[in-house]
Formats: sequence, structure tokens, C-alpha cells
Amino acid sequence: MKYLKQVLGNDLRQLPMVVALLVLLIGFHIISGGRMLTSSNMQNLISGNAYVLILAIGMLMVIVIGQIDLSVGSVAGFVAMVVAITARNFNLPWFVAVFLGLALGVLIGSWQGFWLSKMGIPGFISTLAGMMIFRGAVIWLSGSISVPAPKELQFFGAGYLPEWGPAWTNMNNSTLLLGLLALGFFVWSQWNGYQREKQAIDGTRPEMWPMLVRAIGGGLVIAYVTWLFGSGRPGTSFPIPGLVLVVLIVIYHMVTERTRFGRHVYAVGGNRQAAALSGVNVFRTYFTVMANMSFLAALAGILFLGRATAAGPGDGTNWELDAISAVFIGGAAVSGGVGTIMATMVGGVLIAVLNSGLMLMGVGADRTQVIKGLVLLLAVAVDAFNKQQGRPSIIGKIMESFHKK
Repeated sequence: MKYLKQVLGNDLRQLPMVVALLVLLIGFHIISGGRMLTSSNMQNLISGNAYVLILAIGMLMVIVIGQIDLSVGSVAGFVAMVVAITARNFNLPWFVAVFLGLALGVLIGSWQGFWLSKMGIPGFISTLAGMMIFRGAVIWLSGSISVPAPKELQFFGAGYLPEWGPAWTNMNNSTLLLGLLALGFFVWSQWNGYQREKQAIDGTRPEMWPMLVRAIGGGLVIAYVTWLFGSGRPGTSFPIPGLVLVVLIVIYHMVTERTRFGRHVYAVGGNRQAAALSGVNVFRTYFTVMANMSFLAALAGILFLGRATAAGPGDGTNWELDAISAVFIGGAAVSGGVGTIMATMVGGVLIAVLNSGLMLMGVGADRTQVIKGLVLLLAVAVDAFNKQQGRPSIIGKIMESFHKK
């Protein structure tokens, strides 16, 4: 355990989730006869769940400030319908329709943020109203019929990185390049962290071997994932929705952990009164987080529109439940102030793997919902039990390293 802590930087907070994810992947792969860890299934898993993971990024920030947004699925469906209708009825270029959809998402988020920040109405109530308003608006606007999406959006919703370069790599070279960039960034971040640790410790030289083990282990994982996505059937590679998701993860990870706004988000969620006394503009933080949530909901709806090739009156139904589940399985606290982007992504991927694995086993949607509900309840119950017994809370440790910075 001592050496494991050294390798993981004395922080085991995400280890249970990662172990559970690995067990699920290997278990489903064996039970399904080797159909889980295949290029086509992993590509479909990312493409089919990218929109939920994008929602989970914004939902984390909402939950960290001690609120919740029940309208994200309805907002995503409404924006997708507006984009499809404006592109068809007004003969607008696809990128103009997308821009209008994203702007509409920000406008809706500003509306939600107004009721929370200025009127003091809890997010649960204001977004519950938003869920009903925009769910009804989707059906009203569409007349309960589907509307085809611009063909160009299909590339963003269901496309793959293009092929180029030599064939001797036996892989999609775009995916290979993406993997090499990820590998280089990961190794650089490990070395940079080691250098910061060396500067912070006076008179003591930190051991290098834990950093080398992390770099080699993480590098092997990145190499395997790169091969898995890049060695599929011709014409496939790493999905475009997955690339959008990766970019958002990097951006929001930096925003939440490296910027003043990110510190304000956690401060407001941890103790609103103390944050206000320390100079944090609580109302502005509420407003910005809610506006950002609806922007990401709009983006998720547009990506799904491209994947589905048409906007339907039922799009977005219950998406908020999977997004909220991903955040809490990822270790966020119900009371706010606790949670990370990376842990939320692990929670979201765990849900996606559950969906995919149970489908491969022929389990129906009804029993899948039951199993997912039990997993969510178990994840929160284990943490609550640890708190009651006086042991360190799993989710209570998630922000420990952040607060030490």
C-alpha cells in the first residue's frame, strides 16, 4: 500500500472507481465472448455517450455550487429542434444554424441563471420549470414529427478522424497522431509535476521511480487505447464527438482547477457565506455556471442531432438523469463544494460501459435502468457509510489535493 500511494501521489481517491471500471470492462468482455473491447464497440460507446458526458461536465459545476439542473435534456432537445427547423425552413448554412443554436443555449442559461442569482429561486425549482417549458416547446415547435438535420452535421455527430499518410502504420494515422500527442502531453505533465514537487521540498530530493511508473503505466494505457480506436475497419477511427469531448475535458479541467473562476465555484459550493465575505461574487458565479450548463446542453443536443440525422420530439428525454448519475458516481457531494472533471468522466464512462455491456448480454432497458439505479445508490451509500463510521470519505477526499494548492 505504501508503494501504491507513492505511485498515485499519495492520493487514492479515484482508485475504487478506476478498479470498478476495469473490472466491468474485462468482465463484460469475457461474458460477451470478446465483443466488449473491440474497435467498433468502443467507437460506438464514445459516439453514443459523448453528449451525456458533455452534459456531465456542466452538471458537475452546477452540483459543486450546491444546485442542480433538471432542464438540460429538454434544453438539448429544444436547441436541436430549433437548429434543424431554422436550417430547413430558412435555408440557412449549417454553421449559421449551429451558431444560433449555441447562442440560444446561452440565452436559456442566462434565463435560468437570472432566476437563481437575482430572484433567489433554487435551481431545482427553476430548472424543473425549464424542463417542463422546453419539453413542451419541443413538441409544440415540431408538431410531434421529426425534422431532418443538415447533412454536414452528420460528420460532427457520427464522423471519424480522416485517414492520411502512409499505410505501413496499419492504423488510422489521425488517431495515431492524436495518441502520440496525448502520450507526449501525459509524459510532460508527469515530468513537470515531478519538477514542481522537487522545488517545493526543501532539503529533500523526491524519488523519481514513482513518476517513472506512472509515466510508463499511463503511456501503455494511452498506447492501447490508440491502437484500439485506430485499428478498426477501414473508414473508422477515433470519433469526432469523442474529439470534441476530449477538448472540452482539457478546457474545463484547466478552468476548474487552474483559474480564479474555478476557485470561486468551489468556494461558493463549500461555504457561500464565507465565499461572499472573502470577496467572491456569489451571484455572478451562480449566473455564469447556469449559463455555461445550458451552453453545453445546446452543444450536446447539436452533436446528437448530427448522430441521429434528425431532430425528434422525444430527444433529450431523461438525459439529465444520466448526467447527474455520472457526477455522483464520480464522487461529487450532494451538499456541493466537492467534485472533479476527471472523476466525473470516470463515472460517466462507467455508466456508458454498463449500458454497452448489458446490451451485449441481451439485458433489456427495464433491467438496465434498475441496475444503474442500484449502482448509483451503492456509490453514494458507501460514502455515507464511511462518513458515519468516522473513516475518510471517498468523495470527501476528491478535492483534498485541490485545497492544498
